[in-house]
Amino acid sequence: MAEEIKVSIMCNAYNHENYIRNALEGFVMQKTNFAFEILIHDDASTDKTADIIREYEAKYPMLIKPIYQTENQYSKGIGAPRIFQEPRVQGKYIAFCEGDDYWTDPLKLQKQYDALEAHPEVDICAHASSSVDAKTGCVVARVAPADQDTILSAEDVIAGGGGYVATASLMYRTSLIQDLPAFRKLLRLDYTLQIHGALRGGMLYLADCMSVYRVMAAGSWSERMRADRVKADKHFHKVQEMLRVLNEDTEGKYEAAIQKKIARNEFTHFCSFGEYRRVLAPQYKPFLRELSRGERMKIYIKALFPFLNGARKAEK
Repeated sequence: MAEEIKVSIMCNAYNHENYIRNALEGFVMQKTNFAFEILIHDDASTDKTADIIREYEAKYPMLIKPIYQTENQYSKGIGAPRIFQEPRVQGKYIAFCEGDDYWTDPLKLQKQYDALEAHPEVDICAHASSSVDAKTGCVVARVAPADQDTILSAEDVIAGGGGYVATASLMYRTSLIQDLPAFRKLLRLDYTLQIHGALRGGMLYLADCMSVYRVMAAGSWSERMRADRVKADKHFHKVQEMLRVLNEDTEGKYEAAIQKKIARNEFTHFCSFGEYRRVLAPQYKPFLRELSRGERMKIYIKALFPFLNGARKAEK
């Protein structure tokens, strides 16, 4: 009789031939006292990503359960986790890792499993992670909202945004993919998953650094957003609407945190696309104060003398 699967690893890959081997090695090296499965979805990669997955499938046929698309689903607006991955989940918990990220600790799954088993009142667990430059491999930052094991509040998670913890650090109860609240139905993101997971009992956080997040990786979601202003605007407005629906879903319990996050998102979005005059509005003063004096001066100059920005671009 087959051992009951306790954790389902979900991995989505697209044109990750330079990275997917690291991800797969991170999965198969896990040492646990329970059974787990690796659910991997290749979205019709045009490079050798699928070939590498097949190599590991042949080596670990009992662990790796792949789907190989022949047509790209993302371009059709179809979300791989919801349509292709989640229906296959057998585990009590789900651990998520994109194909361009990877795990570095062979005890990662065991540590998070034990933590969640010890805290039945909590639905989600994260841990510290390193951010590395995808081209150089150099560590550029540490994603670590706390310096010791703790439980982060729902307010912390709302304020932190999608980058508060690394996606590859998440493990959560499978119940979070069932009976979704309205705000998650509106927008399926790592961010909404983190919020949903934290609403009941906060987010368990382990200070051990156990994964790597690649910055500026080819084929990454963030790269696609930066390259398309129309998509970025659409995403921004969808997130803002999601936060308003979240406020309704939670009957105003987190209204202060939500309203502050809505304003911060506006500030960040306007800065990202050079709309500096707009960030001088009174409601954004708290966020300006968080910047260094030099950063504030740059914004003031660009807001008051926009023609200087045009002149500099022309010189280049």
